[in-house]
Amino acid sequence: MSSPVISVSHLKRGFKSGSGSITVLKDISLTVNRGEFVAVMGASGSGKSTLLNVLGGLLAPDSGTVTVDGMDLGSMSDASLTVYRRDRVGFIFQMFNLVGTLNVEENILLPSLAGGRRVAPAALDAMIEKVGLSHRRHAMPDTLSGGEQQRVAIARALVSGPALVLADEPTGNLDSENTRLMGDLFRDLHRAQGCAFVLVTHAPDVAMWADRVIVLKDGSIVDDRSTAEFAGPAELSSFYERTLNDAL
Repeated sequence: MSSPVISVSHLKRGFKSGSGSITVLKDISLTVNRGEFVAVMGASGSGKSTLLNVLGGLLAPDSGTVTVDGMDLGSMSDASLTVYRRDRVGFIFQMFNLVGTLNVEENILLPSLAGGRRVAPAALDAMIEKVGLSHRRHAMPDTLSGGEQQRVAIARALVSGPALVLADEPTGNLDSENTRLMGDLFRDLHRAQGCAFVLVTHAPDVAMWADRVIVLKDGSIVDDRSTAEFAGPAELSSFYERTLNDAL
């Protein structure tokens, strides 16, 4: 049985709004095991990105506990959280966030170099080959397609072997063909790396890449089940719409 990389218990998180506050995450409890791929679905404002930011150590919980790879995030200092993000977490965003003055190889290595860590040349070569960019390793970002830029971002997130990868709408700027290719790449890399993978999306075809799908509505988990229960994206889409309507 795989051990949990993520363990969240009774998490609450809110934000100030004028003279009051808004609770965005309401009593969230979940676990994600090592090697598990989980998709989080929900409408805008459901708390998906806030949950990802808490797991990534970018936002502190207001109450409850959040443990990732044995570390209690709520009790850590800002300096310790910086080290946690650098050493334990790989981030993939909708915006590729590549540095325009650095080539493909340099962008992939940037977080590791900034943290004073050395990536073995063989590991770098293997990652660049896995994402299909061996022939583009010295290319600049402005010469890359959107799909190629996202592959650079994926390699950057995975090259240092993180325990957890967090992806926030990673296909939002890609066309349907590149989205399909990203799905194949995500699944292959996830299996090869053996890390926990949490992906936020509103797209059923993207959620089907995962082992599990968690549905959020108004800051609460309203369903959590295996994607093996669905024959394909259309069935997941129907379930998702029913779940949101039933939660009214």
